[in-house]
Amino acid sequence: MRELRGARVVILGLGRQGTALARWLVRQGAEVTVSDRQPAERLGRFLQALEGLPVRYVLGDHPLSLLEGCDLLCLSGGVPLDIPIVQEAVQRGIPLANDAQLFLERCRGWTAGITGTSGKTTTTALVGAMCQAAGFRTWVGGNIGNPLIEFVEEIGPEDRVILELSSFQLEIMTVSPRVAAVLNIAPNHLDRHKTMEAYIAAKQRILDFQDVEDVAVLGYDDPNARSLAAAVRGRLRFFSREREVARGAFLREGTLFLRLGSEAWPICRVEEVRLRGRHNLWNVLAAAAVAGSLGADIGAIREAALTFSGVPHRLEQVREVRGVRYVNDSIATTPERVRVALEAFEEPIVLLAGGRDKGLPWEETAEVIARRARVLIAFGELGDRIVEAARVDGVVLEHLERVATLEEAVARAAGLARPGEVVLLSPGGTSFDAYRDFEERGMHFRQLVEALS
Repeated sequence: MRELRGARVVILGLGRQGTALARWLVRQGAEVTVSDRQPAERLGRFLQALEGLPVRYVLGDHPLSLLEGCDLLCLSGGVPLDIPIVQEAVQRGIPLANDAQLFLERCRGWTAGITGTSGKTTTTALVGAMCQAAGFRTWVGGNIGNPLIEFVEEIGPEDRVILELSSFQLEIMTVSPRVAAVLNIAPNHLDRHKTMEAYIAAKQRILDFQDVEDVAVLGYDDPNARSLAAAVRGRLRFFSREREVARGAFLREGTLFLRLGSEAWPICRVEEVRLRGRHNLWNVLAAAAVAGSLGADIGAIREAALTFSGVPHRLEQVREVRGVRYVNDSIATTPERVRVALEAFEEPIVLLAGGRDKGLPWEETAEVIARRARVLIAFGELGDRIVEAARVDGVVLEHLERVATLEEAVARAAGLARPGEVVLLSPGGTSFDAYRDFEERGMHFRQLVEALS
């Protein structure tokens, strides 16, 4: 574990992760420089959070001069590895890290890390609920909520720590959690990773530094996740909706089960799960396998499975207006997640989709949109691409419209939706064309819906 007192540390990216890391590094006695390509006027709340601390700022660019005397270069999640300053740091032998790496190096508690293309936020939150129900002092964070690096000294050896970890974080990490889960791996972030092979390799790193006493939980029904079984160094457990697994969690004759030893324990019936959509059965099964591996008893796992109703911005019902339900799925930043959201409803749908393009294919999703949505309103930078995909042969919509902003999309949806329908914000693209993150986009959607009359 690297010594930080007196170390000269440069943080690239002053977002949520960078701000928390800067505060913690100052407490460790490091000399901290923060660099962000955004100007100061775009970083107001983050700069305010560091006000009064001995932090040096270089804003508007990442000049190579930042590396002079640098002992450690820390990357926030949105900073790619192929930019010049990171490539130069590697050439000079300057070590790379991030808040998750530094946290896991120092955390004394039982750690679980959860990654995957979809479902990781819901699964992470649900594992936290199961561990809390079991009576453990529980911490939930990582890529959701608050970065936990600021609390690492408070975490005791019997605490349970559940982290959502993205491929961006994992691709430079050299430490693994005690329990590591890979839910699924579908095309995503190819604008960053370039190839599926590189993306899968980044996800696999959550397993690469485990030892024989650690646990890996893999999604059996996803071929890419299941293929990582060959890389598991410790104890292997699966979760599956399709078949009964020897160790892990599975669905049998309408009941969810957990089996970590010789006996299979019933969790609950399918119809008792509060989370909407059949895809969430995978999330409940995955959470049960992870929480059980952290020592949660079957009673606590069952209690959380029966009461957990979801996380903000994931198929979150905002309100009903004149017989129309408005649902916030802002966290859906891939076409695949749009398909999952559409399949979660039986009612006719007015779909709001758009944002920033990740370079992912929309053809398959366009077919599902045509089958499940009556109206499609596309917005943001991605709007033209979605409209183009929705106009191919065989895709027929009652109404298709392109607008510039989410505000316009909500206004048009309010005029087009009929009683008994669902207005679904499920963008399929990132929020960065207009918002800081999916949470800000989701909160703006809530505000726009609350203002409807």
